[in-house]
Amino acid sequence: MNFLAYFVTFENLHEVRRLCHWGPVIALSVIAICSTMAILDSIIWYWPLDTTGGSINFIMLINWTVLILYNYFNAMFVGPGYIALGWRPENQQEAQYLQYCRVCQGYKPPRSHHCRKCNRCVMKMDHHCPWINNCCGHMNHAYFTSFLLLAPLGCSHAAIIFIMTMYTQLYERISFGWSTVKIDMSAVRQFQPLMPFSVSAFAATLFALGLALGTTIAVGMLFFIQMKVILRNKTSIESWIEEKAKDRIQHYQTGEEFIFPYDLSSRWLNFKQVFTWSGTPKGDGIEWPVHPKCHQHTLTIEQLKQKTDKRVRSVQYRAVEDYNGACCPLKKGLQTFFRTPCTEEPRIPLSKGDTILATRGTKWWMYGDKVLNDEQMRVGERVRGWFPRRCVEKCHYDTAASDSTSEKKVN
Repeated sequence: MNFLAYFVTFENLHEVRRLCHWGPVIALSVIAICSTMAILDSIIWYWPLDTTGGSINFIMLINWTVLILYNYFNAMFVGPGYIALGWRPENQQEAQYLQYCRVCQGYKPPRSHHCRKCNRCVMKMDHHCPWINNCCGHMNHAYFTSFLLLAPLGCSHAAIIFIMTMYTQLYERISFGWSTVKIDMSAVRQFQPLMPFSVSAFAATLFALGLALGTTIAVGMLFFIQMKVILRNKTSIESWIEEKAKDRIQHYQTGEEFIFPYDLSSRWLNFKQVFTWSGTPKGDGIEWPVHPKCHQHTLTIEQLKQKTDKRVRSVQYRAVEDYNGACCPLKKGLQTFFRTPCTEEPRIPLSKGDTILATRGTKWWMYGDKVLNDEQMRVGERVRGWFPRRCVEKCHYDTAASDSTSEKKVN
């Protein structure tokens, strides 16, 4: 019992619930299928105990599996790092440069954002990843990115094993007409496989090959996207904030020059902010090294400007139809059904007469905040998300800029 308590404590035992989600279930199933089939096919194709090449191949395969699972579980259970509930800056004057989170009842330090899924403010939040059922942020960014690198490498190795196993087993059974394609099988043919390569084994190998190739392409693309922002010392959210900053400056012709404050002007220095030999990233998640022309609150001040601009540009709508919050509401028309936004952002149910402040949208859907009563706002409640455009009509007599309720929005 003491031995088990060394690994699992009651403080972190509740984190095991993160495994009970479709994301980890699918991710771990893919890892299990590809690893198991690669091990079995290695035994059939290249018996590891009789040749040096076979031993190296088998050891590398086990190594990929261990490293992938190590980084995957660290990304999931170490977590991104959360801001303490009710956090306030030591210097109270700095609060004017920070956003206030009504859910966590505290201020958001630079680079932190509130995650609706985790229901906490996250340090240096990049995004909420359904595959680890957790946020990717300050503490687990390196583990998450390492997983994105190792998964395609391991799946590429497994795909080679699958292809070679099918080729060697079918080489003398089926003629493909490839008279010019020859692979030396002399080393492999010296040993008879310990397991028969039946039709079911062929089907399982072909299925695992599809999973391995799909994972290599999809996860490999995610790795390059992550490395692109890491080498600039950004997050995905901060890239979006920077883009909106340039649009705001261009729209109002303010003549400002926005410099992203956390880019240290060196890819190597930016890289070392995330990846360290100890595995623990630099910094405490509150204060950050910044560009010489910037200060700690350069980005938070820009966020406050964008929030103000968002309220000014938002348009007030009134619900004319009831909407139950379904992701794909068939009763609202085929176009609304098929053009539903491909995002995990919530849908908000509407009742006839509700008022919504819309901030963005598509031809068939809109996104905005539902205007709440004073009691709901006092307890920190906020309802925002997508809703069908056909369920609302624009209030021509009023706009969000003149609506007193919009001035109460803090989060």
